[in-house]
Amino acid sequence: MTSHLGPSAGTRMRAVVRTSPAITAVEFADVSVPGFAADELLVRVQAIGVGVHDPLFLPAEVQYPYTIGIEAAGTVVAVGEQVTGLGPGDRIAFVSAMQASGGTWAQYTAVRGDALIASVPDDVDAATAAALPVAGSTAVRSFLSLPDPLESGSVLFIAGGSGAIGTLAIQLARRAGWTVAASASPGNHEYMSSLGAEMTVDYRDPDWQRRILDWSPHGVQAALAIQPGTTAESLPVVTDAGTIVTVSGDPLATERDITVRGLDQTARVDAVLQTLLDGAADGSLQVEIERDYPFDAALEAIDKVRQRHARGKVVITIE
Repeated sequence: MTSHLGPSAGTRMRAVVRTSPAITAVEFADVSVPGFAADELLVRVQAIGVGVHDPLFLPAEVQYPYTIGIEAAGTVVAVGEQVTGLGPGDRIAFVSAMQASGGTWAQYTAVRGDALIASVPDDVDAATAAALPVAGSTAVRSFLSLPDPLESGSVLFIAGGSGAIGTLAIQLARRAGWTVAASASPGNHEYMSSLGAEMTVDYRDPDWQRRILDWSPHGVQAALAIQPGTTAESLPVVTDAGTIVTVSGDPLATERDITVRGLDQTARVDAVLQTLLDGAADGSLQVEIERDYPFDAALEAIDKVRQRHARGKVVITIE
């Protein structure tokens, strides 16, 4: 193993943990810095991407207290001898694989070398980097879940366009040459338009579906149902034989030969994540951070994302 000013295994660190399988609430605890295997690297966590399901993501075999979280950005401090292409001092953004040693809501975490990992450019801060791995990979995988690529000029509807996934999906769809409509609360409409959405609707407006069809009379070719419960609501605006990708995991009921698919989690998107980070560095990609919490306020960050009203991403920064 190669080390770089890293702590030894067993050194105590601060983490946010679940204490039992029966209790989903989380709390702060002092736990041991994880060891790392030959195919793993040890990372000093500098920023954490916050997800609503973070306290629920657990490996098959878990010991409590278990450090939660799957997404972060930080600096490599040590690598196992089987890890190639990365070394101490490298800045990375990553999605961990729900490892038995614990997740990302801690000062240090172990990450498998085959996890979703990308290098963080010098011009990208840790908070921005931590905001991209899950949201960016999910947006890309939602497009890869379409049965056939949409042609340039096709119309895409995004149900939940102002959140972390939606704000990236709008930009990526516009890059692909698609016309975008998106739903969110009215306070986010101007921002979605600035990202490239040509039509915005209020999801609380009982007539929003009619407004979409007035704007695109034949319906949209595809929809991304990002927010829970939006798959069924989106069906009326999708053209016959169109497609809905249910990002949130809604039931896959359908009608009018519309294809309703779950998210394809198998595709490797490492290169795409690197492209997103590079876009954040050169300004071609806007990464919206609703709020950056200090680590001491990590429990408040969980409460914030549970409201499902954030514009962009919620992150936590560890000093």
